Amino acid sequence: MSVNQPTHTGPPYGQPQPGYGGYLPPGYGGQPIPTVPTSQYGAYNGPMTGYPQTAPPQGYFPSMGFPSKGSPVSLDSDASFTPNFIGSLRAPTTSGAPVSASGTLVPPGQPAYSQFGQGDVRNGIPASTAPLQRPPASQQFMPGTTPTSATQSAAFQSYGPPPTSTQQLTNHMAGMHIGGASTSVPSPGVLGYGPPTSVPPASGSFTSSGSGQYVPYSNQGPPPPAVPHGLPPTTLSQGLPMAQPAISGPPSALNLSHQAPGFAPPPSSSGVGASNYPPAAGVSRPPPMQGTSLPGQAATGPLTSQPNHVTSPPPQPAMTGPPLGPPMAGLQGPPPSHPSQPGYALQQNGSFGQNRGTQPNYGPPYPGPANYGSQPGPPQPPPPKRLDPDSIPSPIQVIEDDRNNRGSEPFITGVRGQVPPLVTTNFLVKDQGNASPRYIRCTSYNIPCTSDMAKQSQVPLAAVIKPLAVLPAEEAPPYLVDHGESGPIRCNRCKAYMCPFMQFIEGGRRFQCCFCSCVTEVPSQYFQHLDHTGRRVDYYDRPELSLGSYEFLATVDYCKNNKYPNPPAYIFMIDVSYNAVRSGLVRLICEELKTLLDYLPREGNMEESAIRVGFVTYNKVLHFYNVKSSLGQPQMMVVSDVADMFVPLLDGFLVNVNESRTVFTSLLDQIPEMFADTRETETVFAPVIQAGMEALKAAECAGKLFIFHTSLPIAEAPGKLKNRDDKKLINTDKEKTLFQPQTNFYNNLAKECVAQGCCVDLFLFPNQYLDVATLGVVPHQTGGSLYKYTFFQVETDQERFLNDLRRDVQKEVGFDAVMRVRTSTGIRATDFFGAFYMSNTTDVELAGLDCEKTITVEFKHDDKLSEESGALLQCAILYTSCAGQRRLRIHNLSLNCCTQLADLYRNCETDTLINFLAKFAYRGVLNNPVKTVRDTLINQCAQILACYRKNCASPSSAGQLILPECMKLLPVYLNCVLKSDVLQPGAEVTTDDRSYIRQLITSMDVADTNVFFYPRLLPLSKLDPNSDSLPPAIRNSEERLSKGDIYLLENGLNIFLWVGANVQQGLIQNLFGVASFGQISSNMCVLPVLDNPFSKRVRSVIDMFQSQRSRYMKLMVVKQEDKLDLLFKHFLVEDKSMNGGASYVDFLCHMHKEIRQLLS
Repeated sequence: MSVNQPTHTGPPYGQPQPGYGGYLPPGYGGQPIPTVPTSQYGAYNGPMTGYPQTAPPQGYFPSMGFPSKGSPVSLDSDASFTPNFIGSLRAPTTSGAPVSASGTLVPPGQPAYSQFGQGDVRNGIPASTAPLQRPPASQQFMPGTTPTSATQSAAFQSYGPPPTSTQQLTNHMAGMHIGGASTSVPSPGVLGYGPPTSVPPASGSFTSSGSGQYVPYSNQGPPPPAVPHGLPPTTLSQGLPMAQPAISGPPSALNLSHQAPGFAPPPSSSGVGASNYPPAAGVSRPPPMQGTSLPGQAATGPLTSQPNHVTSPPPQPAMTGPPLGPPMAGLQGPPPSHPSQPGYALQQNGSFGQNRGTQPNYGPPYPGPANYGSQPGPPQPPPPKRLDPDSIPSPIQVIEDDRNNRGSEPFITGVRGQVPPLVTTNFLVKDQGNASPRYIRCTSYNIPCTSDMAKQSQVPLAAVIKPLAVLPAEEAPPYLVDHGESGPIRCNRCKAYMCPFMQFIEGGRRFQCCFCSCVTEVPSQYFQHLDHTGRRVDYYDRPELSLGSYEFLATVDYCKNNKYPNPPAYIFMIDVSYNAVRSGLVRLICEELKTLLDYLPREGNMEESAIRVGFVTYNKVLHFYNVKSSLGQPQMMVVSDVADMFVPLLDGFLVNVNESRTVFTSLLDQIPEMFADTRETETVFAPVIQAGMEALKAAECAGKLFIFHTSLPIAEAPGKLKNRDDKKLINTDKEKTLFQPQTNFYNNLAKECVAQGCCVDLFLFPNQYLDVATLGVVPHQTGGSLYKYTFFQVETDQERFLNDLRRDVQKEVGFDAVMRVRTSTGIRATDFFGAFYMSNTTDVELAGLDCEKTITVEFKHDDKLSEESGALLQCAILYTSCAGQRRLRIHNLSLNCCTQLADLYRNCETDTLINFLAKFAYRGVLNNPVKTVRDTLINQCAQILACYRKNCASPSSAGQLILPECMKLLPVYLNCVLKSDVLQPGAEVTTDDRSYIRQLITSMDVADTNVFFYPRLLPLSKLDPNSDSLPPAIRNSEERLSKGDIYLLENGLNIFLWVGANVQQGLIQNLFGVASFGQISSNMCVLPVLDNPFSKRVRSVIDMFQSQRSRYMKLMVVKQEDKLDLLFKHFLVEDKSMNGGASYVDFLCHMHKEIRQLLS
């Protein structure tokens, strides 16, 4: 059949994919889950009906490089930045290739595909042509350290031709090419790794029919002529009208142009030379193949991000040169269910590279566009056009560029409104008056002066605050300032605390508040003279005058009931019902606590922790234990009246660990034996929390309850729950009830806990539904943590659980905390997200606040701001330390204000923006249908980008998608949020999983949400056992995986080790200690300790990843095409998901369509 005919495009959104029926992927804990019904999700609501499918305007180019953070990327900008038409051939830095008058390239003389030795497969980010500024030794997500020489800068090139150039490239997007300009590094996204051929469908989402789906743009408009390869982007218009340079640097422009029938290709001499491109030329693609595209073809051809369509370039003769990068094909050979099309031979190896030899689909040195490496013979008709994944913004490239540009210099906080390096960059902070980005990150560091401007841009103004964040060893923790009995110096009117922005006047006798402008007398004991600049002479001696973050010792006025607090207490409350005992959980917890209690948190140089401990066990009744040091044996007291909970003993319940060690060790030995024969299956839950709270109240201290719970509390007692799980509610207006607690009882209980300073950490071990949405209310509102281990088994899950428990017990916590955010005149804090309770509109109350929790604050205008004075935030948190000391921690941050939208867009931080939008959406599902929440997110982001396009980008054709440089990853990250299990669950995701993830994200920091939504994927064959650096990460798409490699994927909750079917035996032997692929056990949850450099290095990388995350990640070994393979693919977020989520390419097309609708 002719490739120009409509071909099968794979199921539309929401329909089951062939070949996946009945697979039982594990849930979050990796355990099997009941069968997979087909997804109930309807189609992605793509373009509105009635949206005119007109041809995209001309003159639109994709491009791969993206300038460094700060300037927008535009197709035609001063920095040279070439579109990528043939795949990712990265150009070295020399002069541009000559271009003939007709726009075709004059061959620079060297074939493109011969720069690397056989098998030197390059993956991931293109190496920068400049040597790195420092070896990325201990960075997260590290790049390789080898600087590339000029002739090598084509580092990660495409395996064979990419998805046939512009033709496929543009099919979906009506030719969406990105042409951005790069200011410093040549940064072509992550370059292509061969044609996507045999991957499960990844992009059939926006099918051509039906108004609710993404319809590719129609096929009109003049053909793009040949692309000049190395010229500055101003000449990139391909014969179409050029876009003017955008203000302030190049915006990322994605060109959506279409090839018209009758376009003849340039001579085959336009092969890409190896080394004649200007430094930032990015990647160029040769022009489309010969042949005409039929009208309407765009709407019906296969969408090639469905890798199961073999619609990639026709097969090519075996490569004579080395493969230049892992091909982008799927993990299986033949596609599961789509017929292969004439002229497209299936690839033998599923187009997986690293097979040291030639492969059927990888061509010789690039012969020219007319004959895309197919068998010699008449030219084939072109496959349908589709946007090439390599031509759109790459998260990996942005992360890598930021790391190279900003990782070597310390980030000095003295300047107002500086955008910090990305969370993925390893950098040092020097506090010179503004809080470190480890404590506060903002969505924008330059905020609009007026509310009208803020409304117009739709960019949310928010700060993600992590008040007790742990700093790296090289950075000093906040200084503790003691002002004695008089306490901290504050403004008389707004009560803001002394900070570097306060202005001293009248020789230092008074100061003017930077928040409310009120003038306050300086107390005599605090007086100091001013120098000739108006600054106090003790400026550098006082942290509160020179630093952005510091602590004050609070006076008794800041304490409850005007009385200094007692040190906090930890109470361990263990479920001893049948399930908990039978699974070995009770014995495991008791064994661990014997040693863990030696590691309770302590202040600075204290010899032992001041925290006291107590123990309770429970099933339908509660058992309290007296472990007083004077007793020979522990005593048990049973409270069976759970309806009216009380604590039966005071003395001997909460004890000092060292004094009572022998008694509680004896108790922990006895508990598993006492309940070994229990037949009690029912449990209570609310009375357990009430008991802990009453015990803390009686001891007059704050503290934390560690509750280990296994089942739905159905026993007769307050807070009794029923099983209300109902998958039929998904995708209906009642779906929101699944996220809401089924009773108000727990909200009231949480309020009482907060008043007492009783924080609850809940460890859940469910074998079936246990209503996380309800049980999680108290941990959430008290500032506690929630952990969940579905189908817990001691053999496979003990390491994860024990590591989480150790970290949870040992981490720094503040108790009985209150946080308030003050702002300078013009803006105010209006909304708060996180794990806390609020009884009024300003004070965030937290029974406990640990070093991993964040509070996200949204600001709105209540007046005009001025560019001159900027805007200030001060976050003050009052808490009780682990030693019982009352303290105030202060964080200050100054932001710029702007009257030009371009300044706003130039100073945004996409990772923080996504963190905010995810929290906003995840709260939205409590009260709105999920579909409404998804549509709201898409609409808001389309408005943000449309406002930029309309007001900041230079005039250019509507066919161009132009993205601000700082926000070019907004579409890919937003799509990951939309595809997440909370907003678009697959059939195998349980209601409890969704509630659990929803609650986790609500208090996550920016680094954690970044890797959660866009996981980190590393090719381990590139790991150098003798170096501390990591290989460059690769993009999250099946096209990037090679059958001959092993990959490590982490998302903050799980680590997957994916093993390709063709991995060399030596690697398997070194890593798993077995002789062949078939002998690798999928049930392995730790790697064997083997004495060889590769095994040691892989294990050290996994340990390093574990140390960077707040939770211990369970290791899952996934063999290609094994039962866990589908679960693994769920995390390849650039591909279409089985439950109907769009691929990145398709979503970008959809966003472009939404933006065009807004603009028209």
